[in-house]
Amino acid sequence: MKRYFKGLIMVFLLVVFTFSFAQSKVIIKAASPFPKGHIITESMENFKNIVEDLTKGRIVVELQIAQDTEEGVNDKCSKGIVDMQFTGGRALEVFAPQYFFMNAPFVLKDYEHFFRLMKGPIGEKAKQEILEKGNMYTLGYLYRGYRQMTSNKPILGLKDLEGLKLRLPVVPTWVKVWEALGTKPVTVPLTGLYQALKDGTAEASEGDLTQISGYKLYEVQSYLIITNHLVSFGWVHMYKPTFDKLSLADQKLIKDTVEKVCDLATKELIASENDILKLLLENGMKVIYLDAKTMKEIREKAKPAVEELFRTTWPVTTWEEVLAQ
Repeated sequence: MKRYFKGLIMVFLLVVFTFSFAQSKVIIKAASPFPKGHIITESMENFKNIVEDLTKGRIVVELQIAQDTEEGVNDKCSKGIVDMQFTGGRALEVFAPQYFFMNAPFVLKDYEHFFRLMKGPIGEKAKQEILEKGNMYTLGYLYRGYRQMTSNKPILGLKDLEGLKLRLPVVPTWVKVWEALGTKPVTVPLTGLYQALKDGTAEASEGDLTQISGYKLYEVQSYLIITNHLVSFGWVHMYKPTFDKLSLADQKLIKDTVEKVCDLATKELIASENDILKLLLENGMKVIYLDAKTMKEIREKAKPAVEELFRTTWPVTTWEEVLAQ
């Protein structure tokens, strides 16, 4: 009889141990619309490696790379179909549209300006909007470069923008600004960028150097035009219910790791921008640097559209207040 009860106790302990182990195992699905090799997906891969290493595999991070559009990935994360997204500014546009000036052409001064905004009251309010309306915590953001233009013809000034079929993401505010500059925007999701340029649906594009190199646009575009018209950032968001059910220790681990990989990516990109530019040159792109006078003319032409957007679409602040930060 004693042997019988001893056996039952052993079975019970085994079940408890197995159940406890299963309960402690965490699977996090992380998605990015960007291709492998992009600074944002590299950050996601670093996140996976660090988290799995620190937890000895107790937390498993499953990656979905370039399997969906930026719009699709954002929708999945806000609904909990995936737990995290390493992406562009889609969540800001959808869930905090009044703060989308932080990701709009010709608005911010430089990447340090963006970080100052995010650490201040404007950034905190934007993150709160994303949380309340998108059900996602904003855990981090990383610098991914200034956005430039690519084209199959030289762009030397305003006259060359007139009637230009410019591929843009499906972002209405961007469309308004570029229309004001005389272009004919062609809105195409990121996953269709290369094909649109290849088949002539669009004859030009705009994007940061990591996008231009990551999508091998040098195969379908001849010129790179340095405009620095927008400071581009990657964002990391996590589905609130997933984050909330983690232990406090795991929450800290996730937040600290996101902060670490974003900081590493920002420093890496700043250090490697010249290398990316060199790669584009080696692959046949010709670089055009617009002088200060030309860029001032372009910015002046865009200014009324930007000011109108602050009045109608971004009324939570003014352009003057943003520039003062």
